[in-house]
Amino acid sequence: MNLLKGFIFGLLAQVFTFFQLQGQLKIEWFKNNTFLVACMGIPISLLFMYSVRNFVAAYDGAIWPSRLIGFGIGVIVFTIMSHYMFKEPLTPKTLTCLSLGVGIILIQILWK
Repeated sequence: MNLLKGFIFGLLAQVFTFFQLQGQLKIEWFKNNTFLVACMGIPISLLFMYSVRNFVAAYDGAIWPSRLIGFGIGVIVFTIMSHYMFKEPLTPKTLTCLSLGVGIILIQILWK
């Protein structure tokens, strides 16, 4: 259950982070309200903290799995969001990085 909660909080945090950082390039409101967008960092930070807390609990106190899974989630979210929102192409290099992100997550989950 901790693993699932870690993924949910991490996924939400990464999606919100994408909008916070890249939203100014696509959404005029984000560009014109920089301070309010920066304030989004507080709830986003809490989501990341809850994600890490749950991953660490799932891995009996080990902190490396939370970092590596979080990185993998970030790569996957960024790839999907940049492709759909900004029409970034899925080049062989991008697909390779995406595969590595998925691989890192699978290693952390499946390799006991």
